[in-house]
Amino acid sequence: MKSHYLQNNFGCLPDEYSSKEKSAIVIIPAPYGGTLSYKTGANEGPNAIIRASMNMELYDEELKKNTFEKGIHTLPEIEPDFSSPESMIKRVEEAASDVAGAGKLPVLLGGEHSISAGAVRALKQKFPALSVLQIDAHTDLRESWEGTRHSHACVMKRITELCRAVQIGIRSTSEEEKEAVEKNRKNIFWAKDMKDSSWMDKAISRLSDDVYLTIDLDGLDPSIMPAVGTPEPGGIQWYPLLRFLKKLCEKKTIRGFDVVELSPIPGNISPDFLAAKLVYKIIGYMKE
Repeated sequence: MKSHYLQNNFGCLPDEYSSKEKSAIVIIPAPYGGTLSYKTGANEGPNAIIRASMNMELYDEELKKNTFEKGIHTLPEIEPDFSSPESMIKRVEEAASDVAGAGKLPVLLGGEHSISAGAVRALKQKFPALSVLQIDAHTDLRESWEGTRHSHACVMKRITELCRAVQIGIRSTSEEEKEAVEKNRKNIFWAKDMKDSSWMDKAISRLSDDVYLTIDLDGLDPSIMPAVGTPEPGGIQWYPLLRFLKKLCEKKTIRGFDVVELSPIPGNISPDFLAAKLVYKIIGYMKE
C-alpha cells in the first residue's frame, strides 16, 4: 500500500529541520485497526494528524520557542499486517527499535492502541528501568479479547507484564479485569478522583526516571475529543492535560511516546488538529 504522505512531513517542515540525519525526533505512522470492535476508523488517524500538523502555527507561545528546531523527521507509514495483531506489533517494535538505536526519540502515531506494546518492547530493551504512563478512558487489562491476547483491549495487560504502568483518567473497566485492576490499583488514577491537581505529583512519583508515554485519545473528554471509538464521558480537559504533561516532562525523561485511537470524523477537523497540537506540545515540553 502506498503511503498517503510520503512527500509530506509532520509540521510541513523544510529539509533543514526534517531530515532523518539531523532530527532528534522521528514520527512513526502506524495506520492499523485490525482488532477494533466498535467504531472503526483509527487506521486513518496518522494521516489525519499529519495533515492537521501541516496547518499549525509552529511557534509555541507558551514556551516562547520554535519546537520544530529540535528536528522532526517523519517516516513513511508502517505497512499494516493483518495476518495477526502480534505480527503488526512486531513491525512496530522493529521500527521503534531502529529509531531508538540511532539515538533518536520515537513518536508513534496510531492506529489502534494495541501497537503501543511494540514500542514499549523496543524501548524496554534500551532502557531496562522503563515505566509506562497511560492516559486512557479504559484499563485495557483484559487477558484476551475476541480471540487474541494482543487486542487493543489487552494492551496494558501485555505492557504490565513487561514493566510498571501508571494509568491516568480511567473511567471504564470490565468485570473480567477485576483481578488485574486490583493488582495495579495503587497505580490507577480514576477520573472521578481527579477533580483537582493533587493527583499529578502522586502519579509522577510512581514512575521510574525513564518513561514511555502512551495517550489513547479517549482519555480526553468527548467535548474536546469526540473522534474516538468509545467516547466515555468525564475525561480530561485540555489545559489540565497540558499542565500534567509539562510537569511529567520536567521531572522524568520521556524515551518515547504515542498518540493513538484517533478516528477522524468527516467534516470535523477539530479533533485532528487537537491531536497534532498535542504531539507538538509534548515534543516541546520534553527535555532538550
